Amino acid sequence: MADILFYLGLVVSLVIGFIYFRDLGDVSQMLLKVKRENMVRFMRHENKLIGVGILAAIAMIVGFAMGGGNTWVFVIALVLVAFFFLFTYIWVHAGLRNQKDKAQYYPIDVARDYINPSASVIVIENNGHARAHSDAQMLRPHLAGDDAGLDGEDVIMTYCAMANLGVGYSPSIEGQKLNLEVLAQHGNNLILRDNNTGEPIQHIYGFREADTDPNADGPVCALRPSLAMKPWPTFRMSFRAFQKAYPEGEVFINMPSKNPIVRLFDMVVGIAFGVGIERQHQEAAPVMDNMTHYDDRLPNKTYVWGATVGNDAVCWTDDFVIENDNVVNANLGGRDVVVAYDPKFESLGIWYNDSGKPVTRCDFWGESDQGKLERIESMRPGLFWHVWVEFFQHTDINRISAS
Repeated sequence: MADILFYLGLVVSLVIGFIYFRDLGDVSQMLLKVKRENMVRFMRHENKLIGVGILAAIAMIVGFAMGGGNTWVFVIALVLVAFFFLFTYIWVHAGLRNQKDKAQYYPIDVARDYINPSASVIVIENNGHARAHSDAQMLRPHLAGDDAGLDGEDVIMTYCAMANLGVGYSPSIEGQKLNLEVLAQHGNNLILRDNNTGEPIQHIYGFREADTDPNADGPVCALRPSLAMKPWPTFRMSFRAFQKAYPEGEVFINMPSKNPIVRLFDMVVGIAFGVGIERQHQEAAPVMDNMTHYDDRLPNKTYVWGATVGNDAVCWTDDFVIENDNVVNANLGGRDVVVAYDPKFESLGIWYNDSGKPVTRCDFWGESDQGKLERIESMRPGLFWHVWVEFFQHTDINRISAS
């Protein structure tokens, strides 16, 4: 009986622990190619599976105390089980802890001490109230927002370093606020979880896995638009340009913790992230190759500005827009749009053009020769090409209208 209890508990705890580490351990994807369906399954049932694994480990310990098993086998199994469960849980729930409700925003005078003037910042704006988020400051928390909101609107910045993608979202669906947590990445793009429902949310899509339309024609989409988080127009610009455009703007700074233990822990996590992300920007191959689709129309790490309208998906490169005198007219999902680069504010934007005429001039503020234009809300600014095409495989590149 003691041997049965020992070995049964050993096998079950080791198997569940290894799967937990494999699917959500993050660094495990440096060595293993994790299937997305396995990752999603563990996200949905994380607490239940951990509970079963812990009970199995207790059974192993009890069996050993009763005289079952072997001492060396017990010690090795206990160390492995502890590593699989503790490392993964701490990495996910402490190392990736977000700041969706308690982010600290500072005036530009303070932010200048933490952000290089030429650094790219991801910006969201509402009625002139603008917030900037640098890639370096968003690297570990992934989510940033506060109770005050963006000019009273509940908007958070969501960020995936592997994709080089920041998107502003209203974290609610059909009037219900989501309890978002960062759990993992797949396809080099962040996967969040709504802890209210236990459902994963692919960052680039913005809706819960269970709400995916299985009959979608073209890009993956929700069963109905109201089942997706509302995206906010999100754009990139240099920090020096942000200071010119929004002198009263706020800047997110991930200040080190005053607790020395937490500060040291965050430093170690930050270094681990930094090494991987540096490689991600320098090497052609994805650092974590969990991609399912490859497309050589552009080099993998080309920055693209992608947007969707309905079932249509298109991306543009900044050099293409600049070579076309900073303005490109196109049609996206049946709507005319303008892709424009403003050299003064070092920012590329995509705008709806409902004037019925081509635009020849459009500045950072959307002022054009055809009147004031509205930023498109679905733009994903400056992400890697290989990530964009992973999730929008039928995308066009650098589309331009015949006119």
